[in-house]
Amino acid sequence: MNKPDLTVILASPRGFCAGVDRAISIVEKALEKYGAPVYVRHEIVHNKFVVDSLRAKGAIFVKDLDEVPAGSHVIFSAHGVPKSIPQAAIAANLEFLDATCPLVSKVHREVEHHYKAGHTILLVGHRGHPEVIGTMGQVPEGSVILIETEEDARTVTIADPANLAYATQTTLSVDEVTGILAILKERFPTIHGPRKEDICYATTNRQAAVKAIAPQVEAMIVIGAPNSSNSNRLVEAARLVGCAKAALYQRAQDIDWDWLMGVSRLGLSAGASAPEILVDELIDALKEKFNVTVEEIRVIEENIVFHLPAKLRKA
Repeated sequence: MNKPDLTVILASPRGFCAGVDRAISIVEKALEKYGAPVYVRHEIVHNKFVVDSLRAKGAIFVKDLDEVPAGSHVIFSAHGVPKSIPQAAIAANLEFLDATCPLVSKVHREVEHHYKAGHTILLVGHRGHPEVIGTMGQVPEGSVILIETEEDARTVTIADPANLAYATQTTLSVDEVTGILAILKERFPTIHGPRKEDICYATTNRQAAVKAIAPQVEAMIVIGAPNSSNSNRLVEAARLVGCAKAALYQRAQDIDWDWLMGVSRLGLSAGASAPEILVDELIDALKEKFNVTVEEIRVIEENIVFHLPAKLRKA
């Protein structure tokens, strides 16, 4: 039986960003230097394949520090943690390494700066996301008001509008944040913001790449975890520019093949915490069912690298 033709349009950039690369390398280098086990508080990044791969090398993932034996090495995830977590690690006699993405740390410093300046702080983000929890935990409880939607931006009540600042989660939809900030700036013209936007370069670039190819395809697949904010935003970006048939899958084994029936042009991207091996895996799976031609559309070159902590560089 002849296979149907399928053109796969690869979005580029896609997959790992510099912050994810750094976080994974921190776990791997810590295992090399200290030996197994090394403990990791929460998922180092939101990707089951990555977590399982590190677990196979000797990493132990825990929810809370009280699961880590005294004297052990523990690593904090790329999403960042409240200030109370390093303090608790020291009190528990734990050696810790911080794998927080430097671009998330930048937002932490902004929030601290605004707090010290006496500003009421608005944080645009998603409630319950580890990055939001970590960012709000940089200052005393109650110092930050979370803004999740445009409706929140329209209705939030500020006691002193002249002393107001905002920051944003790094992995949000560019379009969503633009709308929210437009409302805040209209309501509060003197609101203080970051010198450089908080949405990270990788989030922006991956959304731009998806938007470039989505109008050219009949369906879009994003490889990523269901709890990955930046991956979910890629699906939303595809739908926003007219590709209604867009879906998030973790692995090739999860694909609903009936969903692809009749599709001759497929867009493919991957979230910032999804390794390229999962993209290759999906293309191989597609080749079993289709006569596949692969094309790539690149919107920008990325060359950003973040250094490892000094403890590991010396190793």
